[in-house]
Amino acid sequence: MSKQATPRRLGDHEAQAIVSNLRVSPRKLNLVAGMIRNKRASQAVAELAFSKRRIAGAVKKALESAIANAENNHQLDVDMLVVTRAEVGRSIVMRRFHARGRGRAARIEKWFSHLKIVVAEQEAPADEKKAA
Repeated sequence: MSKQATPRRLGDHEAQAIVSNLRVSPRKLNLVAGMIRNKRASQAVAELAFSKRRIAGAVKKALESAIANAENNHQLDVDMLVVTRAEVGRSIVMRRFHARGRGRAARIEKWFSHLKIVVAEQEAPADEKKAA
């Protein structure tokens, strides 16, 4: 007897990509994730390609992975994909010490983050319909 397969948590028209332990603080990563929420996948990739933020390249790679998952694993139309969710979570915190004056030490915290991007097949986002 084998273990029952867990049911799929996403809908039939959704695909996701998860990146664990990105070396950036969750606050900074959430700023980049906020740029692509509720936008067309093609427009989000273009915005990330020209972003000046260091972590934008890793977010772009994760978004392209979610798009590839949607196309290859779930047979969704790439031109109709919209970034429905871009979730940022806390991961580990590396703690280091920095030498200070008079033999003291100060703690340095190096934050890591998790990123989850969900793309779904939709006609057009609500904000794009208003602009058109």
